[in-house]
Amino acid sequence: MAARRQYEELARQLSAIGAVKRGLGRVLPHECPAGSAAVLTLLDRHGEMRMSRLAELLAIDMSVTSRHVAHVAERGWIDRSPDPADKRSRILRLTPAGHDMLADLSERYMNALVHYLADWSDDEVDQLNTLLGRLRSSFGDCRPVPAALAEPAALTEPVVPPPPPPPSPLVEQTTRTPA
Repeated sequence: MAARRQYEELARQLSAIGAVKRGLGRVLPHECPAGSAAVLTLLDRHGEMRMSRLAELLAIDMSVTSRHVAHVAERGWIDRSPDPADKRSRILRLTPAGHDMLADLSERYMNALVHYLADWSDDEVDQLNTLLGRLRSSFGDCRPVPAALAEPAALTEPVVPPPPPPPSPLVEQTTRTPA
């Protein structure tokens, strides 16, 4: 098992991965933000599905999923048709325009990775792919967090959160609702 300091460093690195995601997000076209790209990608990967399944795969609330779906549907990238098994539900599927947008997104992402990883060897890129795939596999897709992991486990010593900062003397502390 890895040492505690290795897990601490891994936690820092994973927290900082947001910078990588933001960098890749900058290559997306204005009309297709990250949430829309995720909807298109999942429909391409998993095929047609109900909105509830999409929300599960996105691991986000149904109301947020609904906004993403409305955005891509307005642009003609997906079709929402009645579910033959339950007319109250809709089946989501990619349209040809959605496939075209995915091809554009894929090209943009690949070009960005080629640019940012230009000084990486083929072996290093392969190693990163292998390790990221293994990391995802270890966590699984869309599975609830096991109860044993809901509370932080002590690897060698308990993790104590820092105390909250004291109130600022410049801000009046009140429980009144502003008028």
